[in-house]
Amino acid sequence: MAALQESNYDESSIRSLDWREHIRLRPGMYIGKLGDGASPDDGIYVLVKEVIDNCIDEHMMGFGKQIEITIDDKTVTVRDFGRGIPLGKVVDVVSKINTGAKYDSKAFQKSVGLNGVGTKAVNALSDYFKVESFRDGKTKTAEFDKGILKVESDLEITNESNGTKVTFIPDTSVFKNFKFKFEYVEDLLWNYCYLNAGLVIVFNKKRFVSRNGLLDLLQKKSSENDLRYPIVHLKGEDIEIAFSHNNDYGEDLYSFVNGQYTTQGGTHQQAFREAFVKTIRDFYKKDYDVADIRQSIVGAVAIRVQEPVFESQTKTKLGSQYVFEGGPSVKTFVQEFLSKELDNYLHRNSETADALRRRIEQSERERKELSGIKKLANERAKKANLHNKKLRDCRVHFNEEPPTKNKEAFNEVKDNTMIFITEGDSASGSITKSRNTEMQAVFSLRGKPLNCYGLTKKIVYENEEFNLLQHALNIEEGLEGLRYNKIVIATDADVDGMHIRLLIMTFFLQFFPDLVKQKHVYILETPLFRVRNKQETIYCYDETEKQAAIRKLGNKPEITRFKGLGEISPEEFGRFIGDDIHLAPVLLEQGAHIQSLLEYFMGKNTPQRQDFIIDNLRVEVDLAEETEKK
Repeated sequence: MAALQESNYDESSIRSLDWREHIRLRPGMYIGKLGDGASPDDGIYVLVKEVIDNCIDEHMMGFGKQIEITIDDKTVTVRDFGRGIPLGKVVDVVSKINTGAKYDSKAFQKSVGLNGVGTKAVNALSDYFKVESFRDGKTKTAEFDKGILKVESDLEITNESNGTKVTFIPDTSVFKNFKFKFEYVEDLLWNYCYLNAGLVIVFNKKRFVSRNGLLDLLQKKSSENDLRYPIVHLKGEDIEIAFSHNNDYGEDLYSFVNGQYTTQGGTHQQAFREAFVKTIRDFYKKDYDVADIRQSIVGAVAIRVQEPVFESQTKTKLGSQYVFEGGPSVKTFVQEFLSKELDNYLHRNSETADALRRRIEQSERERKELSGIKKLANERAKKANLHNKKLRDCRVHFNEEPPTKNKEAFNEVKDNTMIFITEGDSASGSITKSRNTEMQAVFSLRGKPLNCYGLTKKIVYENEEFNLLQHALNIEEGLEGLRYNKIVIATDADVDGMHIRLLIMTFFLQFFPDLVKQKHVYILETPLFRVRNKQETIYCYDETEKQAAIRKLGNKPEITRFKGLGEISPEEFGRFIGDDIHLAPVLLEQGAHIQSLLEYFMGKNTPQRQDFIIDNLRVEVDLAEETEKK
């Protein structure tokens, strides 16, 4: 970590901030990273989630079967039909920190959050925030600007059904140039529906509902033809589990607590992984290797606990050790449920039990066949002197445990660790010279990687580039050891660069799909054009931005087209991988099946793919012609 600069520390250094000042000064503490909406974990989606969480809590307590959401450009409106905020506390609930009903466990036994921060953060980080409560024929409204109360109505008579309505516009000075992507919002809403079977969510007049909970989730995430046996679906009081095995590599697990999607897992997900292994070993009375049991599993686990403890305000990782005070540990709770219910299920469904055993033993055979090759590959990686020849490493890594002191600052750096995968000396040289050595590493490819679609994992160890790359990432045994939170594919903006990008993505999807599913893989977007005159320089990421820059600068400005990363000087490059870095996450759509995607894009040249290319090429040509006319 960089040394802290020396400064005077006296009484004048001490400040007391009110609630909104603190949230606005340190928004990352409350909503994670800010972003512009290009990534599903950007702050604008956390704001939406914080408001919906309150609606979900009402539904979980038995009040309100429908939630209505609209997003019109930058304005978000969320309406539930729960009990409505008590009218005398409407202003306090959204503007006084540590104020809310969730401290009273009788009112909210197993809600998503208990810290009384959520809507306050939304309020403080919004240009406009309005809350309306409808309760027993009366209503009260309050309006805010960046957390400052502007309008507070008197109690009024209403015909509206009970519930709460929140409208907000994220602060454009905090979330610069933001734009909502509806596919990210829809993914969020589907997860709410899977966890609350029967709940109806209407988003921009589109209806979302799940009748079978986690069973529906796995059916949407998987291809039925690829599953080795029908999805096992188990439900109990405060716990629900669904799983199957497929033909992909890795583990694909989705975990939830109290209706919250915990993208980074936590105690409940680890409890499921351990309990599943133990139950399988006990049922088959064989000490299978852990990796063989978990290989290719696709599963989901949801539990409800009283007063959950999360490791951050964004609630992405559960830290709770116990289901409720004085009750069983999360580990024991999951273990006892699985050991009984899964054991019973497998005894009653012998065909599923046989198919599960065959899948485990197939993984066992494959692992043993690879053992000798892996040993040789590890020796080759050591001899290749990876850290000098291929990898320009950084100082902090994602898999490191934080120190006792400066834990928060360390975790912030750790979450921003990234490795740029690039090709060619000039490109890797530019990034190496301009990167932040604290948290940005560079891995240099030699030429185009192999198209590994349809190949077995044996090729990962036999191919030098693949072998060294997996060693650099430290993912041979799974994602637990992943050294960088973001894997950034940085290739030239030409045909060869796009081809290399596809080949790297194919490698990850074929052998390490969890990296993509858990949103660790990104594409570096660098400007295609530099438009400048003597007074101003504008960097443009597409043709539309270029045309706008030309109109702005006028008088025939100088226009440079950046074809390769090596053409951008290290001084300029530093701007594009610093605070204003543009990263596009590699995402899989709901229901997308990896092998089908790879076959379509990387398999034999099918007529369907040819038609797709021709149709989209025609669209690009039409757009270019239209731009020229303008």
